[in-house]
Amino acid sequence: MQPTPHQYIDRQTAGVTTERLIADPLIHRLYAGARENPSLLFRAATSRRMSALLGFLNFDFSLGINGSRRLQRIRRMGIDLDECLDAPDSLDSPRKLFERRIRYWTCRPMPQAPERIVSPADARVLVGSFDRPHTLFLKEKFFSFTELLGEEKTQWIDAFDGGDFALFRLTPDKYHYNHTPVAGIIRDIYTIDGRCHSCNPGAVVSMVTPFSKNRRVVTIIDTDVPGGTGIGQVAMIEVVAMMIGDIVQCYSTIRYDDPLDLAAGMFVKRGCPKSLYRPGSSVDILIFERQRVIFSKDILANMRRRDVTSRYTLNFQAPLVETDVRVRSEIGRKA
Repeated sequence: MQPTPHQYIDRQTAGVTTERLIADPLIHRLYAGARENPSLLFRAATSRRMSALLGFLNFDFSLGINGSRRLQRIRRMGIDLDECLDAPDSLDSPRKLFERRIRYWTCRPMPQAPERIVSPADARVLVGSFDRPHTLFLKEKFFSFTELLGEEKTQWIDAFDGGDFALFRLTPDKYHYNHTPVAGIIRDIYTIDGRCHSCNPGAVVSMVTPFSKNRRVVTIIDTDVPGGTGIGQVAMIEVVAMMIGDIVQCYSTIRYDDPLDLAAGMFVKRGCPKSLYRPGSSVDILIFERQRVIFSKDILANMRRRDVTSRYTLNFQAPLVETDVRVRSEIGRKA
């Protein structure tokens, strides 16, 4: 039985796009029945060791063809080589292409108003709330709130109780640098170990709260400081997925120059490169304090569309459609 197609909204054109999911039939078979009875193959495939091996096999060899044919294949993937900082000829392996840098300062403009929240990645976004009366209430669908932040981190669990979240799904063809969505002081940064579940929409709906079971880096940013965005505490969670080898913290205030490893007490500017996924598909999650943010109207309207075939809609029995957004574009503002 073939998996159901999955569609999303292109924010720039407002058009409906059918996603070409990599290895979709294989992922569908792997995750079928995994919730009730995970197999040895399933456990092996989602382990960090196997994920690293799959990443090596898929991303550390040359593209296999040269010249114009290689460039044609890259363009068929939807990658705009004109955005790239490095010469196209230097992007001669899947890993180099995956870890490409772009001229974000010209091709990913950012709103100037400091109270605007920007997307941390080129990704497909959904938004939701932990507040039960809220129309966007999506508790325990994609992740367990307390498990995601770390059950021992009670101060952050209390801070974000009843708040809102935005979930960004990066696909393998995307630009894989994460950028800071807000400005403020880092109050905490820590890693939580876990597995490497796929972020394929079919795999996500087959598992119970998969994103809080994957390895992830949690960064808490206090924006209620001089020069900050002024929306309270913000948790940025970078979640590995299948074939992701690592998350490298490489914050830079000027393009990609002089990257720094982040630490508590550092001030971060909005829209700067923060980290890099190596490589595969992955997920960013932003969590906000209760009643501190208002999400963009087009993202909210797109989520409710019933003319789009979304695997989330089919499995959660309510309209739930992603919008494809660009890094540093506005996704919300101060309430």
